[in-house]
Amino acid sequence: MDDDAAVVAALRRGDEAVFADLVDGWGPAMLRLARVHVPSHAIAEEVVQETWLAVLRGLPGFEGRSSLRGWVFAILLNRARSRGKREHRVVPFAALRERFEERRGEPAVDPERFQDRHGERPGWWAAPPARWADPAEQLETAEVRAALLAAVADLPVRQREVLVLRDILGLPAEEASSVLGVSEGNQRVLLHRARSRVRSALEPQLAPEVAR
Repeated sequence: MDDDAAVVAALRRGDEAVFADLVDGWGPAMLRLARVHVPSHAIAEEVVQETWLAVLRGLPGFEGRSSLRGWVFAILLNRARSRGKREHRVVPFAALRERFEERRGEPAVDPERFQDRHGERPGWWAAPPARWADPAEQLETAEVRAALLAAVADLPVRQREVLVLRDILGLPAEEASSVLGVSEGNQRVLLHRARSRVRSALEPQLAPEVAR
């Protein structure tokens, strides 16, 4: 927070070098987060530009209750959500289904992966997750990278947001919760479901014997 205070003070003085450093440092991450909601890279760039303008206008009222980065990303997320709604005026049926699933709390893992009451150990794994040899090495292949990107894109929006913030942008749990406006407990649930879905989607490439 001491660093934040110094940066905010510099921005309020109109220090262009500090502002340029922030734009260069946070810009790529902001673009990734904006793309969760908007349909093109060009629109995401517009959202990022609008966010920086809003940040400069809002600096006099910034009280430091959250980190500066968390505050900026929260502004970005709100603007990206609003822009996404304008760009997608007709809500597809799939999106409505995603909202319903998130509200009713669908299981993070397919129930068929567990033994039922007739099994030797009801509730235990019937098809446990396999240990992947070296996911980082396998992700170097175009096929697995495509599967990963498709799995992330297919997540419900809230799960995709938290996965991008935590696992792609590397925000800590507290900061991600602040950006999303959710409790840390809810953030953990969303992240667990997102990771479980992505893992299941990648099993055909990384653990084909389990997927079968």
